[in-house]
Amino acid sequence: MTGPTRHVVACAHGTDNPEGRRLIDGLRAELQRRLADHEPAIVVHEAYVDVQDPRLTGVLAGLPAGEPAVVAPLLLSEGFHTRVDIAEAVAARPATAAVAPIGAQQDLARVLAERIRAAGWAEGDAVVLASAGTREPRGQEQAREAAVLLSRQLGVPVTAAFYSADKPCVADVVAPTRAAGASRVGVASYLLAPGFFHDRLAGSGADYVSNPLLPSVMIAKCVVERLHEAGHLLPRDTE
Repeated sequence: MTGPTRHVVACAHGTDNPEGRRLIDGLRAELQRRLADHEPAIVVHEAYVDVQDPRLTGVLAGLPAGEPAVVAPLLLSEGFHTRVDIAEAVAARPATAAVAPIGAQQDLARVLAERIRAAGWAEGDAVVLASAGTREPRGQEQAREAAVLLSRQLGVPVTAAFYSADKPCVADVVAPTRAAGASRVGVASYLLAPGFFHDRLAGSGADYVSNPLLPSVMIAKCVVERLHEAGHLLPRDTE
């Protein structure tokens, strides 16, 4: 690629969990690798909307004037952070755009299926997909779409539930599912990395909880897919 440097700001939520931080760092490094393979002039930057520094507004303000930038949310669904934090930061800098969050994708569903199987899922177990939750209707729908995709991977029904903001909450799905006759109930953690929300899934009453989605190279692939869809990359990555 010729021309000025292009900046991709990989914007995560932020966490106090050291392992969660390490995994997000790894995701950003994998994203840089994939983008540099076919557009060497792209530089990936670290940013967060909560908990950690550097904050997104400061990162965007510090980029060289006139060089284009795009914010790639390292977030699973639409929510307050995409609608407000990211949107306002992007609007404050010329030549800056944002792409959609990762959202429900087939590659993501495959990773979810791998995680729940590794946690001990067997045919006959009921499955609940656990999302952090959001008040944004589109974000809620994206979690339900992820549950449908996971259901197709496993060949069994999967119910979407939430830790906060939306209903039903995870515990309120696990208990009646067991009462309805399920011998075991597994929770598929629809979270990128360990942290506040994932820690609390242990108290949901499920027989087991899968690990979060990271580490997996598929997550970076999903972010690249969003950049392609929005027209911010040159020819499609064939990996």
